[in-house]
Amino acid sequence: MTINVGDRLPEATLVKVTADGPDQVKVADYFAGRTVALFAVPGAFTPTCSAQHLPGFLGKADELAAKGVDEIACTAVNDPFVLQAWSKENGAEGVTMLADGNGDFAKAVGLTMDGTKFGLGIRSQRYSMLVEDGVVKQLHVEQPGEFKVSSAEYLLDQI
Repeated sequence: MTINVGDRLPEATLVKVTADGPDQVKVADYFAGRTVALFAVPGAFTPTCSAQHLPGFLGKADELAAKGVDEIACTAVNDPFVLQAWSKENGAEGVTMLADGNGDFAKAVGLTMDGTKFGLGIRSQRYSMLVEDGVVKQLHVEQPGEFKVSSAEYLLDQI
């Protein structure tokens, strides 16, 4: 079942990429007491993710903060080392990378996609959400092959 606006994020553990290496974080703890703009990409270093999705959130960081967003986070079904390299490659210090290496979070929120026919395995769908104190306040899930409603610009316009 797909998560909906008004739902609390499910229990899961993600891996936060830090300068000191991977750090496991519980979803409930990470999102508690603050507002987070979370976006998910099918994979680091993939074309739309690298050319549009991540740069869009980097470019709109100040505007999101002005509207009350405490942090911008990105999740992907990649290992933390891939997300760390992708962050470094893109100068994305302003976005917290949350690795979902086994896809447990993507499964728990009901937002997986099957990329096996392309050799990608099970990944996360492309989406953005606004989360306040662990509760989904906005959710924007892309249709397959599209990049419209999960952009930073779209999320910003909805806040």
